[in-house]
Amino acid sequence: MTELRQRMMDAMLVRGLSARTQECYIEAVARMARHYHKSPDLLSPAQVEAYLLHLVKDRQLSYSSVNHAASASRFLFEKVLGRSSDSALRPPMAKVPQKQPELLSREQIARLFACCTPPVHRMALQTLYATGLRVSEVCALRVSDIDSAPDRMCVRVVGGKGGADRYSVLSTTLLQLLRHYCRTYTPQRNPGQWLFADAHGTAALVVQSLQRAYQRARHHARIMKMGGTHTLRHCFATHLLEGGVDLYTISRLLGHGHISTTARYLHLISPQFKPPQDIDPLDLLAGLPAL
Repeated sequence: MTELRQRMMDAMLVRGLSARTQECYIEAVARMARHYHKSPDLLSPAQVEAYLLHLVKDRQLSYSSVNHAASASRFLFEKVLGRSSDSALRPPMAKVPQKQPELLSREQIARLFACCTPPVHRMALQTLYATGLRVSEVCALRVSDIDSAPDRMCVRVVGGKGGADRYSVLSTTLLQLLRHYCRTYTPQRNPGQWLFADAHGTAALVVQSLQRAYQRARHHARIMKMGGTHTLRHCFATHLLEGGVDLYTISRLLGHGHISTTARYLHLISPQFKPPQDIDPLDLLAGLPAL
C-alpha cells in the first residue's frame, strides 16, 4: 500500500465516511492514476477534468458515476493534500438528470421472486422489497438485527447511509419467511452471524452477488423493465404510498434526510390501484399475487 493511499484512508476514517464511500473513493482515484500511469497527487487540474470527460465520452458512464470520481478527486486534493485554497483543483460536478425509475408491478415482483432459485438470494431480495433497505444494508444484516418481539417487530439497520442507524418495518409475512429460512439454513451458526452469508458461510453476502442474482431472475422472469436491486426500494416506497401509508413514515423507513426526497414517489403512484381491505398496508409481501 502506498503512503498516499494510506493517508487518504486515514483521512476518510477520521471523518467517519462510510465503508462503501471509502471503497468508492479509493477505487475512483486508483482508476484515474492507472489511466495516466502516474501518482494522482502529480495530476494537474486539466488532467483531472480531461479524465472526467473521458469517462463521459469514451466510457459512456452515467453522470452519477462520473460525479463519484469528481468527489473522490476533490477529497484527495482538499482533505488529504491540503490544496483547498486552489479553486482550480476542484473538479466540476455534473448536473445529474432526474429520471423517474421504472417500477415493477406486484405481479412482476412475484414472478421475480419465483425465478430467483438460490434461497439466500431470494430471501435477501424479498427482504429488500419488504423493508425498503438499500442493497448494502440488506447484505450487512446480522441475525440479531431482526427484532421479532410482538411489541417491537422491526429490522435494525446499523451504519446505514451517512453512518446513521435506523429501524425499518418487519411485517408478519416477512417474519414468517425469515423464521423458515433461519430454521432451514441456520445463518445464526456462521462466524459473523450474517443473515445472508456468502457461499462459504464465512462473510456477508457481497452486494455485487445479489445484484447479479436480481438480473438473472429478471431475465428468467422475462421482465423487460431495466434497473437493478434499487428498483425494489422504489417499489417499496411507491406501494406503501398506494396502500395509504403517510409520507413522513415512509421517509423515516427509507432513511431519507429530507422528506422532499421521499415526495418524488408521489408522482409514481397508480390512481387505479385499490389496496386490499384485509391486508396490512405495511405488509407488502402479503399483497403480492400467488403464482
